[in-house]
Amino acid sequence: MSNDSPRPLLLVLHGANLNLLGQREPHIYGTATLDDYVSAVRSAAEPFGLEVEALQSNHEGDLVDAIHSARGRCSAILINPGAFTHYAWSIHDALSAYSGPVVEVHISNPNAREAWRHTSVVAPVATGSIMGLGMHGYELAVAAIARKLDLTTR
Repeated sequence: MSNDSPRPLLLVLHGANLNLLGQREPHIYGTATLDDYVSAVRSAAEPFGLEVEALQSNHEGDLVDAIHSARGRCSAILINPGAFTHYAWSIHDALSAYSGPVVEVHISNPNAREAWRHTSVVAPVATGSIMGLGMHGYELAVAAIARKLDLTTR
C-alpha cells in the first residue's frame, strides 16, 4: 500500500461513544481514555515499523469515508466500531471493499453482555476479532496485523 510515509500505515478506527472512554461505564470499559488506547496502539506498532493514523467518530458515514480513503493508502485497519458493530451494514460493505487485513476489537466481551450485542455485522468481513481483553486486545490486534503483513521479522 502506498502512503506518504516509508512505513506501512495502520488505520485505527473507533466508533460511537468511544470518545467517552474513561468516563462511561468504567465498571465495563475501565478508566483508560481513548487517547490511552491510541497511545497503546502506537507503542505496540512501533517495533513493527507501523505508522498509526487514528479516527473516532459518532457518525457512521465518517467511518465509511475513512475506510474508503484507506483503500490503496493503508496497509491494515484496526476497528472498534462500538455500537455500530451490531447494525452498521454500511461499515460492513465499506470493509468488504477494502483489501488489507481488518481486525475488529472490543474492550468488553459483547457475547457476555445483552443479547442484542451478540451479533457483529463487522465480523464476517474482518480477518479476525478480539474481544474482552481491554487494552491488551488492542496490543494483540497490532501483533496479528504485523504478522498478516509479514512485519514480524523487523
